[in-house]
Amino acid sequence: MNKNTLIKITGTQRLGSDSDKIEMTTVGTLEETENEYILKYKEENEPPLMPNEVKLSITKDENKVEMLRSGRVGSLLIIERSKRNLCNYATEFGDILMGIYGRDIENTFDGEKGCFTFGYDIDVNGALTSQNEVKVELKIN
Repeated sequence: MNKNTLIKITGTQRLGSDSDKIEMTTVGTLEETENEYILKYKEENEPPLMPNEVKLSITKDENKVEMLRSGRVGSLLIIERSKRNLCNYATEFGDILMGIYGRDIENTFDGEKGCFTFGYDIDVNGALTSQNEVKVELKIN
């Protein structure tokens, strides 16, 4: 059963001493299966672009996160603890093949409110381009 959910996402990107932080609050739905939590929400874009639909799947064993974006451009990031995956990231100018190395995944969701956090590194052609931390706070409405 899908539950209406208030979602606050904080993303931090670092490379060396440079850092960038993005925050977004939105509403979406949460579905709980036997093995994972599935969050669905929309990311707004500048008009006239339509919003992206995002599906974030987090395994309960804290080993894997999948982030699927669909819309004008789409992507699928697979983040697995202590593992590197090659992922295709679509842009308006073409696709980029990136390495995604999962560092940590944590779940403090209690069924009504809580947080999912995950960290990962992105490399392109073997060169580190950013170290990322994502914190997804949620509360069932």
